[in-house]
Amino acid sequence: MRLSQGQLNLLETCPRKFQHTYLEQLASPTTPEQQERLRLGSRFHLLMQQREMGLSIEAFIQEDDQLRQLITAFVEAAPKILSLTDANPVLRQSEHQRTLEFEGHLITVVYDLLILTEQQAQILDWKTYPKPQKSRQLAENWQTKLYRFVLAETSHFDPEQISMTYWFFQSTEADQTEPQSLRFAYDTAQHKKIGQDLTQLVHQLTEWLDRYQTIGEAFPQIPQTSACEACGFALRCQRSPEQQNEGALNSTTPLSLADIAEIPL
Repeated sequence: MRLSQGQLNLLETCPRKFQHTYLEQLASPTTPEQQERLRLGSRFHLLMQQREMGLSIEAFIQEDDQLRQLITAFVEAAPKILSLTDANPVLRQSEHQRTLEFEGHLITVVYDLLILTEQQAQILDWKTYPKPQKSRQLAENWQTKLYRFVLAETSHFDPEQISMTYWFFQSTEADQTEPQSLRFAYDTAQHKKIGQDLTQLVHQLTEWLDRYQTIGEAFPQIPQTSACEACGFALRCQRSPEQQNEGALNSTTPLSLADIAEIPL
């Protein structure tokens, strides 16, 4: 399979949802709010790519106030965002794609902006949501792990020469308009650990795929949590509230007299 960071995140979080989404090609319902966030993020990334190519984006941002605010925030912060790079990098490319063959699968990454100099490699990623309160969760996300891992595996750079920086162009503070950032350095120990984790996850995927394709065995379900009820596949996985209530009503376990509440007269 061709695997991305999004697929690996979902595979690790819920294998059964991975099956429904990528093997059965079933679309999980999205709310209007989710659709709007996806639309905004997609347009912002497209305009950032056009801007990096030297194309005019004025006509597009004049039609969308929110998009114009995000682009304006980037333009004002651009000197700071790009200050860590040399004036004449060896490579500076938007939407740069790399593919790594790994344990029989193809791992694909797309960098919002990749800047390579003689001594360092910088991955920049744009986010149209506020900076998370806890960086640990983002550090464990497969995007952070995979993007640095693949670059180290497909270039001459040592892990210590690679870094990844997220830039967040929205804020939860009314008086905070300047983009926020989170930078993740890299080293050989992290590279080895990520390689081990990726190998284990990919081997597990290969095993599940083989059973799914040969004997029709479904991918495993995770233990039920409150998140299952909000999932678009709750009904298919028989974990919707209605199904839980129906199961309780259809229970064949007989009630004893002690289980029946006394009714006051």
